[in-house]
Order: sequence, then structure tokens, then C-alpha cells
Amino acid sequence: MTLRNVALLIETSNAYARGLLRGIVSYIREHGPWSIYLAEHGRGDGPPAWLDTWEGHGVIARIENRAIARVLRKLRIPIVDVSAARLLPGLPWFETDDAAIARLAAQHLLERGLKHFAFCGDIRFNWSNWRCEHFQKFIAASGYDCAVYRHALPHAADEEWEIEEISSWVAGLPKPIGIFACYDFRGRQVLDACRRQNIVVPEAVAVIGMDNDELLCSLANPPLSSVIPNTHRTGYEAAALLDRLMSGESFAPDAHFIEPLGIATRQSTDVLAIEDANVARAVRFIRERACDGISVKDVLRAAPQSRRVLETRFQKLIGRTPHEEIVRVRLERARTLLTETDLPLAVIAQRAGFAHVEYLSVVFKKIIGQTPREFRRKHRGGGP
Repeated sequence: MTLRNVALLIETSNAYARGLLRGIVSYIREHGPWSIYLAEHGRGDGPPAWLDTWEGHGVIARIENRAIARVLRKLRIPIVDVSAARLLPGLPWFETDDAAIARLAAQHLLERGLKHFAFCGDIRFNWSNWRCEHFQKFIAASGYDCAVYRHALPHAADEEWEIEEISSWVAGLPKPIGIFACYDFRGRQVLDACRRQNIVVPEAVAVIGMDNDELLCSLANPPLSSVIPNTHRTGYEAAALLDRLMSGESFAPDAHFIEPLGIATRQSTDVLAIEDANVARAVRFIRERACDGISVKDVLRAAPQSRRVLETRFQKLIGRTPHEEIVRVRLERARTLLTETDLPLAVIAQRAGFAHVEYLSVVFKKIIGQTPREFRRKHRGGGP
């Protein structure tokens, strides 16, 4: 087998890019061998000097600026783009499914009973603008308005200026409010802005980011909730396509959108803005105990009232029955375990609160549209 020389023009400075690299590594381990060229590379950096004279077989690149685009345009080898900038539209490319990301963020904030919403973005980036557009649509479909922060610095970053701008913006928003930040770094800035304005998080402002950069989210004050992208699958699928291109197959320059895995809930959205105290108590009990095998009877013991009254109020305020909410929380736990672990289905069923693996499979197929095994295969990028 010919040893293929592959260049990875992907930065190692953020969690999203590192996740792509891990997915690529998984593919190489299963299908290699490849000889990898990985430069010390930051977001927005120009192309490495060696690329002009490099003799390789393929490239996977985050084409984030025109300098890299110019160099890659000259190469006569297969290239797969993993950037939303879309500077070389003739290439196949992989990107996050920003509609699905926005939908998850909107649902997460709506489930907290909030009635005011905002998006904090950065107009320099396509993915931020796409997330904003979709988030506004989902919020509007639920009957609410969405404020938008669109400012961005045209030149060198001045974070102090940005936080002051965001502080003024947040101060003028109605409260309580849920804010979706376009990525975790922006989410941390929103939290810093709230602290400067003495705005309580999450009671007055609930904040969710995107990328689930665990270090950044954990160091935020309070810890930041975040949408979890499937970077492993994105990198794996990009590598698989490059491998086929290097083998002589041809593909249209189509977009491949990869759905997110779910939400990592942390303190920044740990709020229930529900005026009905009994419903709020029931919702919190379900979200804390659903995977312990509870039933609606247990919910009624935790939030005493008649079953009919609880179900009527629950349906009105949450849009689901208590039973449906229990199932939803269990399915979210099962989805997370299927994508992030190699646990057998029987163990996943037990940890997600399903009495039997067969029941998990039936409910999963009915609501998700796939069996648990099909879901795991799709979202693990060829994994088990």
C-alpha cells in the first residue's frame, strides 16, 4: 500500500479544531497508513512556508483566509474543506449543521420557561450569521422576539472594548432573558458583561454557548452551558472523503452538514422561569431524576396535586405531558451515552432509566427515527 502524504491545515488552538483532528486520527488508525504534515497553526494564520513546494497526495484544511485559499488553489491534489468561510467553493466541504445547533439552543432556553431571547454573534463569521438566522426563526415560530448583537471589530481584537459593548447591550435587554452566544468564547464574554452590570446569571440572564469547549466552559463564571458539536464525526467523514478522492473517485463540491450531539447543561442556564411553582418543582424533579426510573406517580409525590391538574398545567407551560418530559430526558441521556461512550446497549438502557433494552430500542426508533445502533453508527463516524 502506498504511503499517502496528507497535510492537515487545521489549528490546534481551540476545542472544535482539536475535535476535528481526533476524528481524522480515528479514521487513519482504521484505514491508514497516512504520513501526516501538521504545522503549528492558529486560526487566521497564513499558509505554512513548506506548502508551496510540498509534494503530497491530499489536504484537509480549515480555509479561513484568502492567503491559504490562494496557495491551495494552485495545488493539483484532492482537498477537503472543513471551514464555513467557503473561500474555495469548488471543493467538497464539511461544516456544522447550524440549523440543528440553533434549534437545540432555542429548545433549551424555551424549556426553561423564558419569554425573552437574544443572540450574541460576530458578523465576521458565516457560521455565526447562519446560527443567528436560524435561532431567530425558531424563536419567532414559538411566538417570541429575538434581540441580536451584531458588532465585530474590523481589525485586531480588543476584548475589553467588546465586553464593554456587550455590557451595554445586555443592560438594555428585558429580563429574565435567554441568550444564545455564537460560540463559547462569546458566551464567556456575555457572562463577563453580566458580572460588570451586576446582572445575576442564570436568574436574570441565562446563557448558552456552542462548541462545548470543556476547559473554557468550566472556567467561565458561572460554568457555561453549551451545544456539543460532533467534531469527531466531522473529522472522520472528511478524512473518509479525502481517502476516496485520493483513490481516484470524483465527488461534487457539496456541503456535508453534521448534526450536533446535544447540550452540556451547566450553571449558566440552570433556571426555570416558570411562574407556576408546582410545575416548576415537577420539571426540576423530572430533569434531576428521570434516569432513576421514576414514573408520573413519583412526580406527583414531589409536587403534590391532582394528576389531571398537573398534566393540564404542564402541557400549557411546557408543551408536553409529564410522561413525555420523562421520556425526553431519558432519550437525551441515551443519545449522549451512545455517541460519547462504547457502553453496550443494555448498560445504556439502565443508565438512561429504561427498564429493558428492548423498550429503549422501541422508544428510540419511534421518536428519533433510528434504532440505537443505527444512531451510534451514524454519529460516531464509523465507530462501533
